[in-house]
Amino acid sequence: MEEYEITYSKIKNVYIQIKEGKVIIKAPKKITKKELEEIIKNKTEWIKNNLEKSKQKQEKEAKYTEEEFREIVENEAKNLVKETELIPNKIRIRDIKYAWGSCSINKNITINNKLIKYDVQVIRYVILHELCHIKYMNHSKEFWNLISKYMPKYKEVKKQLL
Repeated sequence: MEEYEITYSKIKNVYIQIKEGKVIIKAPKKITKKELEEIIKNKTEWIKNNLEKSKQKQEKEAKYTEEEFREIVENEAKNLVKETELIPNKIRIRDIKYAWGSCSINKNITINNKLIKYDVQVIRYVILHELCHIKYMNHSKEFWNLISKYMPKYKEVKKQLL
């Protein structure tokens, strides 16, 4: 298996994540090396699968210029705002490390600039997802029903996000 980085801290469980092609393990201070090796061994298949996904994501090429991407985001957002009547305070494009988009309590929406590698339909889904957070600041059944109302096949589109 690939090399991995282990961080020990005051936590109860072991957490394994893949970040930019690297395996990062967070473990409790009290865990033995043998226990940790056993957990890693049991998660080898999951780690390999997610490393492959991470590699694919990194290799994906941009589909648009930055200007084209900005126009797509602006046009899709404008159309979705009109359609849903969910009005954000502002929409911006930024490099986000943890998500494809975010919506703050102040109704400010941020769209991840890495979506430049995806089809318009995927970009549209992320914008819709964040707009729906204006009404529901959670992932409740009502939230997903609202997304479904405007994009009935959102689950298929969502699968394209690696």
